[in-house]
This record gives sequence, structure tokens and C-alpha cells, in this order.
Amino acid sequence: MKRFNRWLVWACSLCTAFAGSSGGQAGSLQEALKSITVEGLATHIQRLASDEFEGRAPATRGEELTVRYLIEQFQRLGLRPGNPDGTYVQKVPLVGITTDPSASLTFTADGKQMSLRYGPDFVAWTRRVVETSSVEADLVFVGYGVQAPEFQWDDFKGTDVRGKILIVLINDPPVPDPRDPSRLDERVFGGRAMTYYGRWTYKFEKAAELGAAGALIIHETEPAGYPWAVVRGSWTGEQFTLVAPDRNMSKCAVEGWVTWDQARALFALVGKDLEALKRAAVSRDFRPVPLGARAAITLRNTIRTIESRNVIARLEGSDPKLKEEYVIYVAHWDHLGIGPEVNGDRIYNGAVDNASGTAGLLEIARAYTRLWPPPRRSILFLAVTAEEKGLLGSQYYAENPLYPLERTVAVINMDGLNVYGRTRDITIIGLGNSTLDEQVRAVAAEQGRVVRPDPEPEKGFFYRSDHFSFAKQGVPALDTDSGIEYIGRPEGWGLEVRRRYTAERYHKPQDEFDPRWDLSGAVEDLQLLFLVGYRVANTDRWPEWYPGTEFKAKREAMLKR
Repeated sequence: MKRFNRWLVWACSLCTAFAGSSGGQAGSLQEALKSITVEGLATHIQRLASDEFEGRAPATRGEELTVRYLIEQFQRLGLRPGNPDGTYVQKVPLVGITTDPSASLTFTADGKQMSLRYGPDFVAWTRRVVETSSVEADLVFVGYGVQAPEFQWDDFKGTDVRGKILIVLINDPPVPDPRDPSRLDERVFGGRAMTYYGRWTYKFEKAAELGAAGALIIHETEPAGYPWAVVRGSWTGEQFTLVAPDRNMSKCAVEGWVTWDQARALFALVGKDLEALKRAAVSRDFRPVPLGARAAITLRNTIRTIESRNVIARLEGSDPKLKEEYVIYVAHWDHLGIGPEVNGDRIYNGAVDNASGTAGLLEIARAYTRLWPPPRRSILFLAVTAEEKGLLGSQYYAENPLYPLERTVAVINMDGLNVYGRTRDITIIGLGNSTLDEQVRAVAAEQGRVVRPDPEPEKGFFYRSDHFSFAKQGVPALDTDSGIEYIGRPEGWGLEVRRRYTAERYHKPQDEFDPRWDLSGAVEDLQLLFLVGYRVANTDRWPEWYPGTEFKAKREAMLKR
């Protein structure tokens, strides 16, 4: 109760401070903060995550209902259409590819053969737009499949892998610290923190770059950050890719995952020890290992070209000199739709991921409409499609922006809100990347809270949501997550909640709206993000990437144009 009272004092004192400096603006700022409510969030989440919306998969009835709902909400708030063509949508051209689940993967070595079942043992697909993708090729184990010159690391050592199928471990090489072998060396691949080299997207991109016919990632729950059920649920059914002229030539013929148990059986089939080779791969001296086996797989595909949609609204800035500069709030509206049955349920409602973030986008949009005058810069509210298919909606916007990226000051992302109550802390994913951290720290301190780094850096969350599409283009981007120190809960409770969500609900039909949720923490987090964006929209100083960040050079080059 004392802490709650302190929070009220914070909110009132903040509004009083603005009253002293901006006249009548104080009432509107207070109204804006108060307009972000538990009731509003719950209403939006419950609607978006209802069975009627069928899991909000792109190019389904669920998309039609979701897009219509978002447009109606933006119109009710009086926000302008965000597309300069006068509409609330940006069309996103996608190719949908559905692989026949009767596909099998067969390994052959020395007259011995093993066949894997699609779904329980492996998943595979192609992002080439072809009706049939058939590969029969030699298998090569390439360790972690990394070429990282800044770490003097090359798992390929000049080996010609053209036309081969690569077997790859997930995540970065976990290199022990020579000063303390019980710890990972933070000077190489960030220690526990996953770098982009550890992401599945990098593994497939590198295989294609080197001319491999295919790549199969060996799944492990801890390094991947999710169980096999998530892989199966995410990568069976229709897969999407952006329409692009070079899509066939720039992708492997086959991409996929195999379970650890089946990979271990394959290695045993050829007389090799997977555990031993995994240990050997944690060394700069590792060299690719031909397995003396061949893999054969044929994928038969149903193809359709569709237009999905990003939904965007705009709040015009009040300063004639700055209103053509932009702060973007982004959340992905999509989820997995209807998929494999789990405990009698086939609708992947995606309540936390990401009906909650989309609801947060609408609540923050409502808050901005309570301001008068509006902030100096314009605010964009962007709900993107196909995040679950590889950040495709945000990638499309970042590569085809409706407003110039060189005039986009910052991006603030919301992907999965806190539904378990208020916390003493807030997490920044990618803490230490940009000066947006300073804004978060300042507002958090005013709330009586602290900022913490990602407690699960090994899962690579920075590369797994839509802010990353903008960061890759150079725009400073912020992604926060809930804290882990829950008020009134014992130590460790927050991490246990995360673990259970990942194991029991993440990317499963069980991610459903629960009326017992405590959304007060989500409200406090959204008020923080509202104030961070508000201050960025009013300050004379643009956010910047910190020196040494991989995105800084691209931003500097962009701003020189």
C-alpha cells in the first residue's frame, strides 16, 4: 500500500511539474496517464484473443477481423490515417507456402537407413516459391555454423559446402572463460547473451550464402529458449516470405529443424558421438565434419500470393518545424492462427503474445489523444503483420517506410505485456545499446523503480521482435520487458512465472485470456513507455546508438544523406 501511494504521489507530482512549465497542459498529461487502464487493456486483449479471431494468422478471417478492429479503434480515437494515401493500412505482399505434412526425411549410411516423421521428429520448409523442392545430398556437421571475424571464429575453414546439407547447432558457441572455466567468456559472443550469430535466421542465411542445398538445426530447449512444441507449432502449416525478385536464388532449397534425440540417433548411425562433437565445436580449431551419410527429402508445396496488412495511425505533431519527425510505437497484431491440436484445442489465441502488446498500443494511442497540445513531433502507431513468420511486417515497413527513416527519431516496441502484477523493476532488452536507456531510467526512477538487463540474455530476445527490423536499418529502437521482482511475491517468483509461461503457454493454444490476470503492472509499464515517447517527441536531442553498437554506423550514414 505504501508503494502504491508513492506511485500516486509520483503521478500527481509529475503532472504538477508539467503544469508549472506548460500552463493548461498539465491536466491533459494527467488525463493521458489515467486513460491507460486495466479495464481498457482487458477489453482489447479479450477481444483480440477470442476464438472468434481464430488466432489472428495473416491472410485468414482472423486478419480481416483484426485489421477491422484496429481501424475502428483508431477512428474512434480521432487519429488520422497513417498511410499518406489516406488509409490506415500498408499492404504487405507475401507469398504463403504450405508444405504437405506427409513429407519424410531419410538418412542413409553404409546400407543403413533411418526415416524421420514430419512434426514429431523434424520440421522442414522452403522459402523458394516452387511447388516441389527436392534434395538428396551429403550431410556435413558444421558446429555452430558461424563466421565471425571480429571474434576470429570460422566454423567452415574454407570447406566447400555447396550442394551439401548442413547440420548445425543452435545458439552461439558457449566459449568458457580461460580465467574461470565455470563461466562463459564475455569477450567472445557476449558470454551468456546470445548474439545474432546464435539466431536460427543467421544459420539459414549463412548456409544460403555459402551455397548449401539445405540446413537443419539441431533443437535443444535451453539454448533455443523454447521447447520442441514451439518449433513444431511455429514451423508447420503455412509459412510466409516477402515477395522479392531474388527470393529463390537467395534461399536454401530446404530449411528445417530436427530434434536432439533424432540428431543423436543419426550421429550414432554413422559411428559418431553428437555430445563429443558438440564439445569439440566450442573451439576456434573446429573444422567441418562430413558425416558419411546422405539425406533425402522432398517437399510438396501449395503456394499462394497474398497481401497482408500493417495498420498505421498518425497523431500530428504541434511544432511546424518538427512535425515531420516521428516517434513510432509498434506492436505485432498477428499470431499463429489454427494449428496442431494440443489438449483438445487448435486455436492459438496469442493472448500475451501479442494481443497484450496490441492492446497496449491502443491504450497508448488513447493516451496521446488526451494531450493538448500534442507533442512537438508526430507520433505513429504501427501494428504490424507476420512477426511470427520472421518479423516480415516490420521488415517490410523498415525497407519501404511510409515516413523517411532518417526523420524517424525512435521506435518503441511492445511484445508481450506483464499480466502478473506490479514490479519493482523493468527490463530493457538490449540494455546498453542506445541513449533511450537514459529516458527509461529517468521515468522508472520517478516511478520508484529500477532498470535491469535481460535476465535471460541467452535467449536472444533482442533479435526476436519487431524493433530489430528498425535497428538493422539504423533507427534507435527500444524493447522493454516486464520486471522480475514482483511486489508481494517471494524472490524468484518472477523467473518461475517466465519459465512456466515458456513451457506451458508460449506459442500454444493455452496462451488465452485469463480474467484473473493482474494488469496493474502492464498499466505502469505502458505509462512509462508513454512518457518515454512523449519526452523523445519533445526533446531537442535525438536518441543515439552508443559507440561500438553495430547499428551506429548505419544511422550516421543515414543522417548524412
